This record gives sequence, C-alpha cells and structure tokens, in this order.
Amino acid sequence: MCRACDYTIHGHQHHFGWDNALVPAERVAPGSTILFHCQDSSAGQLGPSSTLADVVNLDFARINPVSGPIWVEGAEPGDALKVTIEDFVPQRREGTAWGWTANIPGFGLLADQFPDPALIVWTYNAATLAPAMWGREARIPLKPFAGTIGNALAEPGQHSVVPPRRVGGNLDIRDLSAGTTLYLPVEVAGALFSVGDTHAAQGDGEVCGTAIESPMDAILTLDLVKGANLRTPRFTTLGPVTRHLDVKGYEVTTGIGPDLMAGARDAVSAMIDLLCATRGMSAADAYMLCSVCGDLRISEVVDLPNWVVSFYFPRAVFE
Repeated sequence: MCRACDYTIHGHQHHFGWDNALVPAERVAPGSTILFHCQDSSAGQLGPSSTLADVVNLDFARINPVSGPIWVEGAEPGDALKVTIEDFVPQRREGTAWGWTANIPGFGLLADQFPDPALIVWTYNAATLAPAMWGREARIPLKPFAGTIGNALAEPGQHSVVPPRRVGGNLDIRDLSAGTTLYLPVEVAGALFSVGDTHAAQGDGEVCGTAIESPMDAILTLDLVKGANLRTPRFTTLGPVTRHLDVKGYEVTTGIGPDLMAGARDAVSAMIDLLCATRGMSAADAYMLCSVCGDLRISEVVDLPNWVVSFYFPRAVFE
C-alpha cells in the first residue's frame, strides 16, 4: 500500500500511556517514512456490528491506543520532531470502512445533560471518502486525521493518554490531516513518537467526546529540526481547511458571558435545541452530530467583561 515507506508499525505494536521507559517499536533515521496500522480509540472493542451494550461495557483501561513508540536517531531535548502527514487510508472490517460515534456517560462537554449512553455506527467508502450517511437525514463530509499524535514526556513514569500535553498527545485537531506538517517539542532522547486515535471526521471541539472514530493506516515522515526549542506544538497547512464544509454556509448559535467554557456549553446547547426544533432530532442525536461536524469558535475575547463563543453547524450536512 505504501511503496515509499521505510518501516511498518503493526497493529499490535501499541501502548496505552506515555512513558519514556518504553522499548521503541522501531529505531529510524531522520527523514524516514513510516506506515502505522492504527487501531480505533476503543482498541477494537467496538466494531461495525456493535450495540449499545458494547458502549456500556467498554474497558477504559484499553482506550486510545497509540502505535509506537518510534526512536528517531539524533533527536535530543530542545529539538522539534517534524511530522509530515502524508496520508490516511481507512481500514476495512466486515467488508467496509467504518467508524463509530458514542455518547459515553461522564464524558463530553455536556456530560451533565447527557447521562445515558448512545451509539451511532457509520460505514463509508474507503476509496472515494464520499460523505458518510447518517440514516436519510444527514451526510457528513469526511476528513481523516489522527486525534492523538505526540512524543514522550521528560517526567518518568506512565502518563494518561487522554489529555493533550505540551509534547502533543490527544490534541484532537481535525486539521492535522494529509498535507499538514506538524512540529512537536522533543523532551527525551529519540523523541519516542507515537500516533493513533484516527478519525474519519470531527468538528472543532469534538463536543460529545467522540468523533467518527475509525481505524486507519497513517503514513508519516519523521524528521528533525535541531535546536527549535518549541514550548508547544505548531503546524502548517498547505491550503484551506474548511472547504469540505463551507459550500452551503452555516447555522450559528452563540454563548455570551465572562467564562469561555460556560459560553461554549451555551453555544452547543443552543445548537442542539435548534436541531431538535427544526429537524425533529432527539437531543442525543443532535449532540453527537454536532461533535462530528460542527465547530466551536472563539469569536471575541477583548470586550470586557463578556466573551463570545460561537458554534457553527454546516448546512451542507442536510442538503
């Protein structure tokens, strides 16, 4: 599949936490291109035939596996790992590319409002990446990316893979897609890079806590920028990042007040109310749909004492 790849990291070569004492899955020279067989964020606990009971019975000790780690020769603290994101290729299961979106109790921006589990299983065309259908009422434009991508921390011991960190990790930035170049701070010799949590689509904010979680093969080229001294990740895109959603405009709701998190919650809640009123959707379905295609944006943070958070829902989803 990847004719130019120098190495392959197989699905079993994964781990569930950041730890700079892990034995590298591979040692590579700077400039190497690597094929990673990434699992979905459930580590295979969910699949195309899953039911709600499978969400209830998830083993959270096996959530968010990342493939690796990769030792990059010559990487030292203070350098930056340059990650050129070449491509994502969906894996097939039961004959199709697939993914899942779930409301997991206790998780997500509005966890207090949505205490019950919910699940949507998606199938889509791996060759064309045509929009994925949600019943007959919605079609979601796809944009594959890796939700979790990062290096090992300097601090010893195992660290949870769930929160984002200064060396990367569970960033959930949907624009880390094919064509983007990501720069990650290096804190330990060899960098010890890992990647996983691949998604077929996600809105900015991933508000219910899950996107279209989908196992994929990631093709990445790893290189070094010596002495970069980055404090946090940065990245470069080669072109527009919302063209797949922009074509029909947006419906937008807002949250206004002195607290950005409260504003984000208010903006999303208002969009859920709007979708329920105008589309006849259940609140749980609207919440999950917002997570896979809607965007939270900070519209204004300078006019004391109140800030504005907006939630953009793409009209193309229903047309």
